[in-house]
Amino acid sequence: MRIPRTFGQYVAVDSPVHRLDAKTKMGLVAAYTVGLFTVERFVGLGIAAALIFLVMLVACVPSRLALRGIRAVAMILTFTVLAHALRWNPATESLLRLGPIAVDAGGLRTGLFFAARIMLLVVGTSLLTLTTTPVQLTDGLERLMRPLSRFGFPAGDVAMMLTVALRFIPTTAEEADKIIVAQMARGARFDEGGLLRRARAYVPVLIPLFVNLFRRADELAVAMESRCYHGGPGRTRLTPARMLMRDWAVLCCGTAALVALGIFA
Repeated sequence: MRIPRTFGQYVAVDSPVHRLDAKTKMGLVAAYTVGLFTVERFVGLGIAAALIFLVMLVACVPSRLALRGIRAVAMILTFTVLAHALRWNPATESLLRLGPIAVDAGGLRTGLFFAARIMLLVVGTSLLTLTTTPVQLTDGLERLMRPLSRFGFPAGDVAMMLTVALRFIPTTAEEADKIIVAQMARGARFDEGGLLRRARAYVPVLIPLFVNLFRRADELAVAMESRCYHGGPGRTRLTPARMLMRDWAVLCCGTAALVALGIFA
């Protein structure tokens, strides 16, 4: 098994989750998202975390790889907790007080609840890209949006653009890491000075990063044109994807379980 270096890249493993149809996994992700946002207690979040851990075991996806996306939303998680926990001159008793600023117990609990919900959402949705190839994602998205083609909606083109965008996220992160390491080897410092100085230090990183992104996009466009790619009606597939009985069974049972989680947990 080849372990990708960046978050969101496909993990090539032969597992029951990998063999499911892309539309089945998209439907389960949608049901999981709805069920997660209807949960109102920590017990429900605990059950959702157990379900995600079970899926990771069945899919043979390393937990450190699935949890890697939490680092990308660390600032959002911190802001969520602080925005709910901190109070200015609270009238009630506080857990901790520093001058006019205090930590409210109820606000801290609410902030931790929403932060845990965001973490579970990131980890759960990342399993879709970790267990589904970009080609399967494109095919699944196009088939889901196919009814909109009757109204002139370019389902094939939109599906391809979304898939390319998803594929470029880990590539962009890996490219940024390489540029940062190269700039640090040349004496650049990204952890010194105030906020403005640190922001300016990233300018030598952003410029070559955007140049490389435009170069990769141009190379991708040339490669697609040289292979006579065109979206829309009439496009054929090497391996047409079809939902089997197991896909329908997993989709129905999984959706029912997630709806029950959102209602009763």
